[in-house]
Amino acid sequence: MTANVYSSGKKRTPKHNLQIASLLSFVAGIVNVAGFLAVATLTTNVTGHFAFFVDEVFKLNFWQSFIYFLYIFFFFLGSFSSSFMVEIISRRNENYVYVIPTSIESLILLLIAVFGKSLLLENPNLIACSLLFAMGLQNSLVTRISNATVRTTHLTGLFTDLGIELSQLFFYKEQASRDKLISSVKLRLTIISFFFIGGIIGGIFYSKMGLLVLLIGSASLVLGIIFDNIRLKIRLIQKKYRS
Repeated sequence: MTANVYSSGKKRTPKHNLQIASLLSFVAGIVNVAGFLAVATLTTNVTGHFAFFVDEVFKLNFWQSFIYFLYIFFFFLGSFSSSFMVEIISRRNENYVYVIPTSIESLILLLIAVFGKSLLLENPNLIACSLLFAMGLQNSLVTRISNATVRTTHLTGLFTDLGIELSQLFFYKEQASRDKLISSVKLRLTIISFFFIGGIIGGIFYSKMGLLVLLIGSASLVLGIIFDNIRLKIRLIQKKYRS
């Protein structure tokens, strides 16, 4: 199979992982800040929501606990749906395993951007659930196609892995092991940096255009798909002529 940006599993190289990490962590950074500013809740991970869910249960505030349960469920549903689609598509053509999940994520961001203003007044929880579904979709997709090397929607695990790998640099003296560690450290720093950049852009533009800032994330995903398809076709043509 031609190794494109979204090629999967062990066929991916550190360069491929850096490329997809840059794009998706940038989008997640935008969603994280825009979602929080819009509905005052985290929309890229569910760790905090679980704590709030348990707290509301103990307070016997069952309606609010149900809302937090929905947040968790929609992130899970996005993850499940993405993996399910990847399984189906990969059995036909692995080159395009990413297209449908990424297109769905892009469409969700587009719809929230367009209808978000009215939803904020009528049903802000729908915005939160939709964005959490999109981020579950994204996190599952990138986890699958990078063989669990890359995650892009939250930073807790990234900083944990970064701390572990930086400490290992003091003890791994063999050059091959050090090169592998350095490559992994670069990957973590790339994800963190682009998440941070996306967050800054999300915050700056949210103050000017509200949830329309999600159009930047949606457009970034579409451009990523187009660019990757063009490059894939070029490589397939090159491979054909070499043959």
